[in-house]
Amino acid sequence: MTVFRSILFNGVFYLSLVAFLVLGVLFFFVPRAWSMAALKVWSRSTQWWLEVIAGTRMEVRGAEHLPAGAALVAGKHQSMWETFALFPLFDDPAIVMKRELMWIPLLGWLAYKFRMIPVDRTARGPALKSLLRRAEAAVAANRQILVFPEGTRRAPDAAPDYKSGATALYLKLKVPCVPFALNSGLFWPRRRLLRRPGTIVVEFLPAIPPGLPRKEFERRLIEAIEPATARLLAEGRREIEGTPA
Repeated sequence: MTVFRSILFNGVFYLSLVAFLVLGVLFFFVPRAWSMAALKVWSRSTQWWLEVIAGTRMEVRGAEHLPAGAALVAGKHQSMWETFALFPLFDDPAIVMKRELMWIPLLGWLAYKFRMIPVDRTARGPALKSLLRRAEAAVAANRQILVFPEGTRRAPDAAPDYKSGATALYLKLKVPCVPFALNSGLFWPRRRLLRRPGTIVVEFLPAIPPGLPRKEFERRLIEAIEPATARLLAEGRREIEGTPA
């Protein structure tokens, strides 16, 4: 039954994604705020289909830790789920994303319209300067910058591999950093079509204040995210073990 539900959901998901991208051409003729509102509607509808078809729910904890204005939000990246499901949780999010995605027709065009922040992971100095410049513009517009410090999707139990990008953003932007943990990789495994029933939990943790030295920030970020992630993974596995296939 889980396999059948996964196939059905994936069909609905990719059809709705294609429809959103095609209709998204119209977004270039309306204010960006309208486009962001449409993105959030699509995100909520996708999560609704995920729950109805695959039985995969979403639970948000610690939302009180999210500031109303500009902030850096940094956390785990375990699956494709967080690339769409987190948008409605923020007023005006700007996600740091691979530059290669901006080259994809329709998807890249919409990312440009939404003013997401592309980063070239192969370059160093020039890429970092571009990242910081775009991030400063987002903060000036009172937006929340969403970054995955490990840079790419990683398996739930993979050893931590934090890159320097999140630290550079923190030091440059001088805004609070809200860490978050999640267990999405258990229910929406990367590079697989399986969608397991259960509860994906995303938990926002107390903000790290601006102004800390580099090493102190990195230590606090890891010490916040990793234990919380381990706890959510253990919780998710207990739920999966008690769920009929």
